[in-house]
Amino acid sequence: MQHAARPLLAAVLCACALPAVAQDTRPADPAPRATGPEAERAETEFDPAVETANAALEVAPVFDGHNDVPIQLRARFDNRLAGFDFADTAETGETHPEGRVMQTDLKRLAEGRVGAQFWSVYVPVSLTEPEAVQMTLEQIDVTKRLIESYDELAFARTADDVENAFREGRIASLLGMEGGHSIGSSLAVLRQMHDLGVRYMTLTHSANTPWADSATDTPEHGGLSDFGKDVVREMNRLGMLVDLSHVSEEAMIDALDVARAPVIFSHSGARAVNGHARNVPDSVLRRLPYNGGIVMVVALPGYLNEERRQWFAEREAEQARQESLLQGQPDKVEAAMEEWDAANPEPATTISHMADHIDHIREVAGIESIGIGGDFDGMPTGPEGFEDVSGYPALFAELARRGYSQAELEMIASRNAVRVLREAQRYAASVRDEPPIETLIPPAAQ
Repeated sequence: MQHAARPLLAAVLCACALPAVAQDTRPADPAPRATGPEAERAETEFDPAVETANAALEVAPVFDGHNDVPIQLRARFDNRLAGFDFADTAETGETHPEGRVMQTDLKRLAEGRVGAQFWSVYVPVSLTEPEAVQMTLEQIDVTKRLIESYDELAFARTADDVENAFREGRIASLLGMEGGHSIGSSLAVLRQMHDLGVRYMTLTHSANTPWADSATDTPEHGGLSDFGKDVVREMNRLGMLVDLSHVSEEAMIDALDVARAPVIFSHSGARAVNGHARNVPDSVLRRLPYNGGIVMVVALPGYLNEERRQWFAEREAEQARQESLLQGQPDKVEAAMEEWDAANPEPATTISHMADHIDHIREVAGIESIGIGGDFDGMPTGPEGFEDVSGYPALFAELARRGYSQAELEMIASRNAVRVLREAQRYAASVRDEPPIETLIPPAAQ
């Protein structure tokens, strides 16, 4: 079923210059100054930061690096789109065991001024590699079918496709694979995924692959194995972005040593602000400008707010303590934890925490190294005031209040991301005569 094209971004981005006409040069009578409560309220509500943010997003809509709608389609609807209405998902709570409503739909993407989106074709790391390859293909299929079902969405493979979608007022829709297990340790499969339109791959997810270490698993390879380095080389040859979210610091460094095109972190924060292993350490941020890559800053509260991260660790420790003290008594454990929660409320995470990460990346790596990667529909909620994809304008207003110029906001919103995609394509074009890499992963590593 096709849906009418969304006019919001089209109206903003596609206005053409009008032909010159003769102008009446006589001075106009001054307009009468509005008075009364409405005028006072308008003056009070005017916020120059909001105006700056809106102006930036009018010409450079958000290019978000990571959204997990595809796995929601699988978990909630078995990848069946019949009866699924992506125009408005506000009534999807009944499809989730905890009543959680989806965080993404066309209505809220328009409110959030999103003009390009990497849709994550994530599959669980618990699958065997052959199962992961099949399930990834199924996620590519359902995502492409979703894109084809709505005129508001435009399938995109290149930076030109993204910019064309901006001009048309549509949402450029790109595919990103979250986890190297999706290629089954095969460069041939990697090439076929690229042919299907996949434009980035996260080298790992939460567990190691046979050729790369994850940030949240026990190291096995000291970063990337020799085969893992060839994966990076082949991705560069193809023009596929190398995504270093989820990988270990050593793997980040190995990838930067090998890469000849800009890398991305599709949804990560700064480790100096929040110490989570998923965030990017300063040792890597300092190298990023020399590579030309970007950190697309995540909105997941646990990666933003260090106080919340410490709270969560303390809660886990208390849970383990109660389970040890009250073995075989789950009701008493539950009561004890309810009492602990009442005495230790979860610290609030706000848009300001997300802006703190952007500030730090700008300080260490520069404004050219920043993008946005919300991770919506891959987490319970975003920060307060930014609970779903409609909240991007509030984030950009917060940055404007911190002194970011309109030009800097445009870079963060999408200009940096489009540049990175274009530079990856340019490198691939420069080596188009090089043959595909035919390295096989050693049998012992499989």
